[in-house]
Amino acid sequence: MNNNNPQKPLVLSLHGWSGTGKNFAARLIAENIYSLGMDSKFVHVFAPQHHFPHSSEIETYKAQLHQQIKHNVTNCARSMFIFDQMDMMHPGLIDTIKPYLEHYNKLDGVSYRKAIFIFLSNDGGTNITQKTLDFWKDGRDREEIKLQDLELNLSLSAFNKNGGFRLSSLIDKHLVDFFIPFLPLEYRHVIQCVSAEMKARGLQPDIKVADKVAKELVYSPKPERIFCAQGCKTIVNRIYFYI
Repeated sequence: MNNNNPQKPLVLSLHGWSGTGKNFAARLIAENIYSLGMDSKFVHVFAPQHHFPHSSEIETYKAQLHQQIKHNVTNCARSMFIFDQMDMMHPGLIDTIKPYLEHYNKLDGVSYRKAIFIFLSNDGGTNITQKTLDFWKDGRDREEIKLQDLELNLSLSAFNKNGGFRLSSLIDKHLVDFFIPFLPLEYRHVIQCVSAEMKARGLQPDIKVADKVAKELVYSPKPERIFCAQGCKTIVNRIYFYI
């Protein structure tokens, strides 16, 4: 953010199973850039099942996406675009934004270099979980896992699996700056999630409530049962059940 003349837009791809914090991380980024956070008119979220539901309309979606990105970056050079559920997007659609992610100074008089693109995907979740489990079995802290331990696997997984990044030129041309893994949550992380959620909703964090919520969730894989299968996505309603 301190670079007033970046060579290209910042492009992040966040990977991990549902409930591991990808949307939370995207929200934190937005809140640290825009005073209104996710409510800012400069933050634009795309959900494939809502915005691009029909495979027969891909060419129409491409044209709309082109127009929306150009219009919004023209209005605000530091616009943020968040593409959720990339693994559910129609293959080939996202490649239409490739020119905006390149190192061009300007396209049709508009510079996209200060824009931010964030992709969220479940792709690579299995690889991430297996790597985390391997560290656990070896008696090593998960904090020792480095980005380079998973980044190549994540890019290959997204590139080869059916989904928005399937055979995508965004990956093939190395336009994604970072593939970031979100590790599966353990019991202790769920406790932290519950406490943080209670605080965010004006409730006094209660370790007994947090413990009850955490213990009610499903953990995998068998027989270790280390990682919470649902992550933190289902905890909100469960909190109100126990308070």
